[in-house]
Amino acid sequence: MVLFGTFLLTVSVVYFVLPYSILSGGVAGIAVALEPFFHFDRTVFANWAVIILLFVGWIFLGNDFAKKTVLSSVVYPIFTTILSRYPIEMEIDPILASIYAGLLAGLGLGIVMRTGASTGGMDIPPLVLHKITGLKIATLVVIVDALTVALGLATYGMSQVLLGLVSVYVSGRAIDKVLSTGSGSTAKSVQIISDKYEEMRVRIDEMLARGATIVNVQGGFTKENKVMLLCVVSQEQYSHLLEIIRKVDDKAFVITTDATDMHGEGFTYHSPNI
Repeated sequence: MVLFGTFLLTVSVVYFVLPYSILSGGVAGIAVALEPFFHFDRTVFANWAVIILLFVGWIFLGNDFAKKTVLSSVVYPIFTTILSRYPIEMEIDPILASIYAGLLAGLGLGIVMRTGASTGGMDIPPLVLHKITGLKIATLVVIVDALTVALGLATYGMSQVLLGLVSVYVSGRAIDKVLSTGSGSTAKSVQIISDKYEEMRVRIDEMLARGATIVNVQGGFTKENKVMLLCVVSQEQYSHLLEIIRKVDDKAFVITTDATDMHGEGFTYHSPNI
């Protein structure tokens, strides 16, 4: 997982970020932003930055994190060096380069982060801030990358900055999707308010093998006490649940929201009685 995620990140950097000078965030984005001031080799700068940030992560996130991150930190410069020897000439619109740079980087970072490790780059500061503040990692990645993109305003102009922000947004969305997908299970959380809640609960149990939580609620306008069923079902079962609700009480009040990263009976393990 770490090797694959690091490889995707390297592809993003070598074939999109550096050739198109995309202010994408990350160590490559910093290299692009600062290169006009200091005139260094951007690849060498990125490789050294990865190693330095590895030690920062070691200090703040512990030995276990560092051990997992060493692999990515070692193979990232290797992948970068190898892929740089095999350039791919692509003539594409800068906006497409920015989108695909963000998508590949986000997928790679998300995959590595799910193992509890890091690529050893600019995703370490968001992980440190997450430990301190408790804010979502994907949100912190976007904030840190946006600040990185802002470094390039003086040298590349607003057009390149706006392209970089597109890449940052796409990367953040990709990371969030990878981190929130859990073990691949997505579901629907359904709240049902009906006078026929008991019959509905029995049918859900018998036909879908799903439990339902009974919640006592009160109408805000009528002040009447009612019962609400809270039920979580898989995507495949959702249409069957709606059919059960329609047959039992077609006047039931139903609220449905998407749910991700399910844990517990029926999702990450199954009851022996089912």
